[in-house]
Amino acid sequence: MTTMRVMKRMRINTFFYSIGQGFKNIFRNGMFSLASIATMSACIFMFGIFYILIANINVMVQSVEEGVAITVFFDSGVEEQQILETIKPDIEKRTEVREVVYISAEEAWENFKDVYFEGNEAYAAGFTDNPLEDFANLEVYLNDVSQQTGLVNYIKNIEGVREVKQSQAVADTLTQFNKIVSLVSSGIILILLCVAVFLINNTVSVGISVRKEEIGIMKLIGATDFLVRFPFVVEGIVIGLVGAAIPLGLLFVLYDKIVIYVAETFSFVGAFMDFVKPQILFQGLVPVALVLGVGIGFFGSVWTIRKHLKV
Repeated sequence: MTTMRVMKRMRINTFFYSIGQGFKNIFRNGMFSLASIATMSACIFMFGIFYILIANINVMVQSVEEGVAITVFFDSGVEEQQILETIKPDIEKRTEVREVVYISAEEAWENFKDVYFEGNEAYAAGFTDNPLEDFANLEVYLNDVSQQTGLVNYIKNIEGVREVKQSQAVADTLTQFNKIVSLVSSGIILILLCVAVFLINNTVSVGISVRKEEIGIMKLIGATDFLVRFPFVVEGIVIGLVGAAIPLGLLFVLYDKIVIYVAETFSFVGAFMDFVKPQILFQGLVPVALVLGVGIGFFGSVWTIRKHLKV
């Protein structure tokens, strides 16, 4: 029992010793560590800027998508009750559909008058009957405009439907734009990952070359692979963590100030775009950036050690 306790204590001591050695490596190779942290910070900062831009672009695109609707018109003689109790619920069951709004013939006429007779209401008063009597319609809003074509084909086959109007050009443009944003995002993230891993690789390589003789002696006297390698892994993780934390703090301060400045200086921007609130934006950015930094540090160190630690 006593032997097991001693072994357990030795494992704990070894673990903390390795962590301590990892921190010592950072200070021992101070210039290289600072350079690696600075470059890692620059990479995460660029990633953060890109993340912020994409998040705000997505909000803007989503806002545009929410305003794109399919308009459904009905055959003459189709009663309002049939529309509300049969056709509307049938469309609402579709997974692509976010919302369905019923516009009566009277509402259609009122909306038409507001747009086309603004300032000349006397002309509209000349109509004794509703010229849009057969223009009661449903406005169908989708969760994803890329699914518009399939939904339109389905609605056209519903009994009583006369015509379906869709914004195909807008839907195609938004769909293509989303694809481009996704491709560009993936490309930039991949480039940043490669650059950051390369930098950590170089820093850890320097640490290994400086301590190569020491490591050789440690292995000759029976040091385990864990004892030799773990300090370098700790070094990479700490560099990644610090390199992510610095730009996150800077981005938070800058983003808040920039949003306030743009809102006050360019008031017209608010007419077509709402910026993502900092609290909501950084709820996603902080964990992503920290995991990215720590992950790059960890895997960069492991990869470097496997390549170079052969003594």
